[in-house]
Amino acid sequence: MRATKGKLIPMGICDDRVVIVTGAGRGLGRAHAIAFAAEGAKVIVNDIGATLAGDGLDTAPADEVVETITAAGGQAIVNSNDVADWDGAGAMIEQALATWGRLDTLVCNAGIVRDRMIVNMSVDEWDAVINVHLRGMFCPVRHAVGHWRELSKAGTPVKARIVTTASGAGLFGSVSQANYCAAKAGIASFTITAAAELGRYGIQINGIAPAARSRMTEEAFADMMRKPDQGFDAMDPANVSPVVVWLGSDSCDVSGRMFETQGGELSIADGWQHGTVFDKRDRYSPDEIGPVVADLISAAPQPAAVYGA
Repeated sequence: MRATKGKLIPMGICDDRVVIVTGAGRGLGRAHAIAFAAEGAKVIVNDIGATLAGDGLDTAPADEVVETITAAGGQAIVNSNDVADWDGAGAMIEQALATWGRLDTLVCNAGIVRDRMIVNMSVDEWDAVINVHLRGMFCPVRHAVGHWRELSKAGTPVKARIVTTASGAGLFGSVSQANYCAAKAGIASFTITAAAELGRYGIQINGIAPAARSRMTEEAFADMMRKPDQGFDAMDPANVSPVVVWLGSDSCDVSGRMFETQGGELSIADGWQHGTVFDKRDRYSPDEIGPVVADLISAAPQPAAVYGA
């Protein structure tokens, strides 16, 4: 049991863990931060308060999340650093260490969208999305794993957890979101690579590909994301958070996996696999390729459909 404002409540699976959640002012990030706090974590709520397109600054959303957590007896503080800024990301890690003396879990959730068909997409719209999603994941992760690696090499046991946020769009594609899809696919590939590299230091990393109501999905998938008049709200972002909390906890015993989650559904995305191999044992001529490809496709599983196609 642990005491909170004079009350004894059951121990949570993240009791006393220090957790950073990026992009935690709204939507999925907000739900994750609140869920971690409910399980006993001390939470840094990172959010610059930008618009969906990544413009502007406003700490009010992050302030509201912290107020919600503290009103329920939890512990949380605001961080307003830009996750894609190298020094800002480092300062976020340092804030955790300065405030609570440790960092246990990093949840990379921050993101923006600038949806366009490829023929209409500007290089600025490409760069903005890649910057926030990919660089905005790498910078905090790099600072965090540097800290954990130092602890491990000094002989301190490390049970660190990282949760990245990909998307079904990144795994399967989505029309009018090529920049977003490329960024999310990069996150998925980064996750499995990082798991292979970082396990030796006591760091586990997994990713999620969630389907839930957020600023990114409310307009793009309005019918799917509409809140029902009654019954189970499958698209409530809070449905995703228990998975994230478990992945960010000491209980998690897997690494390098991508979890798809929606409502009450949970599965592991299988990702790319090596296909059937036809080996001529000699160099092909161009006119031989077509029939071989036809045979390979007939032997391969049907790919998942691109969203919106």
